Amino acid sequence: LRPGTFRAIGNTLEIMPTGEVMIYQITFMGSDIEMIQKIDPISRAIVSTEHTIFFFPAKHFITSEEERNRAVVDIRAELKEQLKKFEKEGKLLEAERLKRRTNYDIAMIEEVGYCNGIENYSRHFSGKKAGEPPETLLSYFPRTKDGKPDFLTIIDESHVTVPQIRGMYAGDQSRKKTLVEHGFRLPSAQDNRPLQFDEWEERVGQVVFTTATPALFEREVSEQIVEQVIRPTGLIDPEIDLRPVVEKSAYKGQVADFITETARIVKKGERVIVTTLTKKMSEDLSLFLREKGIKAEYLHSDVKTMDRIKILTDFRKGTFDCLVGVNLLREGLDLPEVSLVAILDADKEGFLRSETSLIQTIGRAARNINGRVVLYADVVTGSLKLAIDETNRRRAIQIAYNKEHGITPQSIHKKIKDITDEMQSTHDKTLRELLLLDKKAFEKNPEKLIKQKEKQMQNAVKELDFETAALLRDEIKLLRGESLQPKAPSRKRR
Repeated sequence: LRPGTFRAIGNTLEIMPTGEVMIYQITFMGSDIEMIQKIDPISRAIVSTEHTIFFFPAKHFITSEEERNRAVVDIRAELKEQLKKFEKEGKLLEAERLKRRTNYDIAMIEEVGYCNGIENYSRHFSGKKAGEPPETLLSYFPRTKDGKPDFLTIIDESHVTVPQIRGMYAGDQSRKKTLVEHGFRLPSAQDNRPLQFDEWEERVGQVVFTTATPALFEREVSEQIVEQVIRPTGLIDPEIDLRPVVEKSAYKGQVADFITETARIVKKGERVIVTTLTKKMSEDLSLFLREKGIKAEYLHSDVKTMDRIKILTDFRKGTFDCLVGVNLLREGLDLPEVSLVAILDADKEGFLRSETSLIQTIGRAARNINGRVVLYADVVTGSLKLAIDETNRRRAIQIAYNKEHGITPQSIHKKIKDITDEMQSTHDKTLRELLLLDKKAFEKNPEKLIKQKEKQMQNAVKELDFETAALLRDEIKLLRGESLQPKAPSRKRR
């Protein structure tokens, strides 16, 4: 069971509430409740016998019957109006599609109080007018007596976050407009939306933007700009080395030069990051590097989230030495083991080689005392010049400060933690806890424990408790030393 779910087994009903990882087993005698027991979901041990329990809805769409009936009347009225519009435009298919979909949703709302996609009717349930902004989490934040926001909003990496907030409304409306035009949704579905940027600004009040590369918006709206150039560790921004892309006489070009530099770094037991312009280039380069004897992996947006975490953890552990990326090796990535960052084709002006992108990527080398950046460019573009000048400006301030205060820079020491353990599914976590509980019994008599587990699994199947049966099956496999997962395929070149 997961929080917010239940199951029926014979004359008992087992419920796991939304905010609690405990099972409440309700035993019935006919139509009467005979007993309520609180059960540990892992060991199935009875924790206590309860006389009264409270359950809160798993869904947040809650309203009174009176409000529901009013909303249904409003939905029917809007449907009638939209059907007339479609028929007038000759969109008979769209009209029929909308009629069937909406009437089915209305029937579900009237019968069970809920339908899939009920949020698309939120305007009718809330009683708001067409075009009015919806209620959001910000609606619950404190306000002064005159209605102004009475809280502080801190936006991290604001150079990325602010444009995302701006784009949310437009992206949502583009999708909803298509659904409405083709009769999949009523026009009111467009009012179940993110806030527009000006609506968002009205609701947040005081804001602190934090970023190493503030955009024009942050500079324009900020009453005060504070620079945090000095680091507690005394680390300074990396030294930048500008080298050509194309092969010239003795110089063999950017890739050959990068391989030579990487070999030097790897000998010292340190790591290397290199960025390319496309996903395909990152894959090809990582394969080429492996052929040259350098342990390398690639990382880009097509790599699944859990795989990304594993790749970064392995990188820090030294399983491989060079990480090839495109646009993910930027904000918020702290890799103290990295002492060299290389940017290939740094003179290709564009989003991936803008001033902001360059400064953010350069910053990945600022966690190590030996941090250094190599920019491969045949032409010094405007973005390159701005990024190099800004890095050198900060570097000069940091060096002067360290000299004045007698500070010796120190590399960041950060524990290597595999957070994939924290992101495991409920099944995996429960399985791990079961193994801990059975460890002592297994050490005394392995065969006896496995037989007991097999019997428990068979009983669970007979009771149609397939979740428990699956847990026991996987535990038996692990106790026998078998793998739960098939061997992962090697990452081949596409």
